[in-house]
Amino acid sequence: MSAPEPIRRSIEVEYWVVDDSGRLTGADGLTEAGPGVEREFVEPLLEIKTDPCATTDVLREQLLDRIRRALRLADERGERLVPLATPLDYGDVRDRPSERTNVQDRVLGTDFEYVRHCAGTHIHVEQQPGCVVDQYNTFVALDPALALVNSAPHFRGRPLATGARSQLYRRLAYECLPGQGQLWPYLDAREEWNARLQDRYESFVAAAADAGVDRATVEDNFDPESAVWTPVQLRDSFGTVEWRSPDTALPGDVLRLADRLASAVETLRSADVRIEGDRGSFSAEEVVLPTFDAVREYVDTAIQDGLSATALESYLDRMGFDVAAYEPIAHQLEVQKSVTRDEARRLRLAYADRLEHAVRRTSYAD
Repeated sequence: MSAPEPIRRSIEVEYWVVDDSGRLTGADGLTEAGPGVEREFVEPLLEIKTDPCATTDVLREQLLDRIRRALRLADERGERLVPLATPLDYGDVRDRPSERTNVQDRVLGTDFEYVRHCAGTHIHVEQQPGCVVDQYNTFVALDPALALVNSAPHFRGRPLATGARSQLYRRLAYECLPGQGQLWPYLDAREEWNARLQDRYESFVAAAADAGVDRATVEDNFDPESAVWTPVQLRDSFGTVEWRSPDTALPGDVLRLADRLASAVETLRSADVRIEGDRGSFSAEEVVLPTFDAVREYVDTAIQDGLSATALESYLDRMGFDVAAYEPIAHQLEVQKSVTRDEARRLRLAYADRLEHAVRRTSYAD
């Protein structure tokens, strides 16, 4: 019997761009750093993407190489890259010109401001024929692992939650369209995903019409797949299951997450999968996913308290994560204390230093 094909995975990570005093600045010109370095929809945000990679070693090498190239060019321009999920303080976060952004701005109104303050990580893992539904459901059950990389507890200078970005996205930005941004339940069949997508797309089109945006404009800028921001998605356009929950973070922790998701999918090729109870467990022979209601409770804890919650730490351990290997930045900050403008700039520079130090190393020990 031939060995199974390796499972390809890729990473997209966003960083804030600041000047040498820690102030947010535009990312113009940094895309010249090389392939995979792209602009985001707001001026001070830069995205770095990898290609689909068959092994963690190849993924690590490519991600670190692309980050190094971006850092080198940023240094030449007197700029730094910051691995924090929010800018911490209020900041001036301006949109880049885009009809797609204009549509979202009109649909969400003032709530769209929450999205402008978020920097995150997306991990794609190749869909596996015959177990796509199990793969999606498993990623839903693993969503509380966002706590492993919570990297900012503040929004506009005030403490919000240990995972402030997740709070902004799921509970504030899409409050008027909760189906667009919240975690969706488990699937019973692949076809159910398409039905959900179409339903949410029609809701988005209707909300746009209420905001004075005609259907043709929406269809020019969005399709059903790109009009939702739910944290776990089946992506037909990429042939992946995408996990969008993690904050931006230091590369070692992001790579650990990608490695764990890929190894989880390898297990699904042969393990029995069932949904039962509220504990969950992961082994080579059997994967037990907790009920969706239990997953939501773990997610709420991950956002509000992060790894300070013993029950959550135990759950992630049972689901196969080496919890002790992660160092969430949010727990290194004073979660209950407000942050002044000057403190936010100092912290942004401090974590820019941490990022630069991390990419100079090649092991998981960063």
